[in-house]
Amino acid sequence: MSEEMQYEYLVPLEKYLSAGVRLGTRLSNKYLEDRGFIFAVRPDGLRIFDIKKIDERLKIAAKLIARYLPDRILAHTTRPYGFKPVQMFCKFVGCRALTGRFIPGTLTNPNLPHYQEVDLLFVVDPKLDAQAVSEAAKMGIPVIALVDTDTPHQYIDFMIPCNNKGRKSLALIFWVLARQVLRERGELKPDQDLPVPPEEFETRLVQT
Repeated sequence: MSEEMQYEYLVPLEKYLSAGVRLGTRLSNKYLEDRGFIFAVRPDGLRIFDIKKIDERLKIAAKLIARYLPDRILAHTTRPYGFKPVQMFCKFVGCRALTGRFIPGTLTNPNLPHYQEVDLLFVVDPKLDAQAVSEAAKMGIPVIALVDTDTPHQYIDFMIPCNNKGRKSLALIFWVLARQVLRERGELKPDQDLPVPPEEFETRLVQT
C-alpha cells in the first residue's frame, strides 16, 4: 500500500473537498509555491492547495495551540464569514475571540481600555488582519494564520494553507482545529468528536 493510501486525514477527504478548503485564488506568491503548498493550477487559472499539506499543518497547529494557556490566545478576524467559526472555536478551546474591526493599540498600548496582553495570535486572513499581525510582530507575539495562495507571509510564524474566504471552508477548518486542540490537550479522546457538527461553525446566510 502506498504512503498516500496509508495517510490518515483528520476528516474524510470528501469532507475537505466538499467544503472547498483546497480552492485558492488565481494569484500565488513564490514563497507558498516553494513550500509545496500549491498542488495544481486549474485551466481557469485557479490555484489548488495540496489537501494533505493542509491536513498536516492543521495537526501541527493544534499541537502548537495546545501548548498555550487558552485565555492567553487571541483569535481574530475581520472577515464576516470568519466571525462564527472564530467564536465557536474559542467557545470550545477557551481562547479569546475578537471579530470585526481591530482597534489600533489593542496589543501595543497598555493605557488603552481595550488593550489585551496575549501570548499567541491566530488570524484568519493576514491581508485583512494586517493591523493585528503588525502589532503582534512589534510585541514579539507569535502569529498563526490561515493563508490563501496570494497571502503575504511577512510576520507569520506558522501558516495553514487553505481557502480562508469560503463560508464552508472556514467552518470546517475551525471545527477540525478545535477538535484537534482538545484531543492534544487530552480533553477529547483520540477518536472523539466535538458535540456539534461542522455546520454549527458556519456563518448563516441572511435571506432577503
